[in-house]
Amino acid sequence: MNDLSKLIEIVRKLRAPGGCDWDREQTDKSLIPYLLEETYEVIEAIENNDYSLLKEELGDLLLHIIFQAELLSEKTEYDIQKSINNVCQKLINRHPHIFETKKNKNWNKGNWELTKQKEKNRESILDGVPIAFPGLLRSRRIQEKAASVGFDWDKKERVLEKLDEEIEELKDAIDKNEGIEEELGDVLFTVVNLSRHLDYNPESALKSSINKFSRRFKKIEKDLKKKNINMKDLSLDELDEIWEKNKKNS
Repeated sequence: MNDLSKLIEIVRKLRAPGGCDWDREQTDKSLIPYLLEETYEVIEAIENNDYSLLKEELGDLLLHIIFQAELLSEKTEYDIQKSINNVCQKLINRHPHIFETKKNKNWNKGNWELTKQKEKNRESILDGVPIAFPGLLRSRRIQEKAASVGFDWDKKERVLEKLDEEIEELKDAIDKNEGIEEELGDVLFTVVNLSRHLDYNPESALKSSINKFSRRFKKIEKDLKKKNINMKDLSLDELDEIWEKNKKNS
């Protein structure tokens, strides 16, 4: 028995009569929060370059894939090998220049998304991006799909110009107190576009800024607590001065 088969058998035993009460109670939907949690833990390990932890988290994520496969097999005639065979064939079909002939040009830019659109009978090349995706990542994927067929700025300078334009429109909306949410969304969407042209992941960049802000804020809290100073008693100018000093030292 190989390791994958062993994992499948363990999950089946946990689900069988006399198995684990918790595992037997689970459904495909009840496991969604845990599946998401494990996915984000894999992402966090990758972002932190923690390869030792990544090995563990990949195993945890694999468990949830096997668990979902087992739940599906209990409802229908399904075996996870069908999914494995399907993805193998999909990769071969989408890389004809690797598996068939190097003269095949179907791999050219844009054809990957077009091939997926045809395979899945989608109306638009933009279809297929999960609605539940975090906004920043969904924006990036939508833009990547559009760019794959040539709908994209040719230079990052053009995106910067567009960002300036969107910010001016947001300022105008704020002055008029009208259409603010829409214009704010346009600014965010364009910032994501800029991150793509600069080859940075917007979600990772934002996380980095959040962590940096949190680290500096907590440092200020700690310093003020040592001095028995309540942050609420300080003016905005005083807080800003402390913040700037903290920035220089961090």
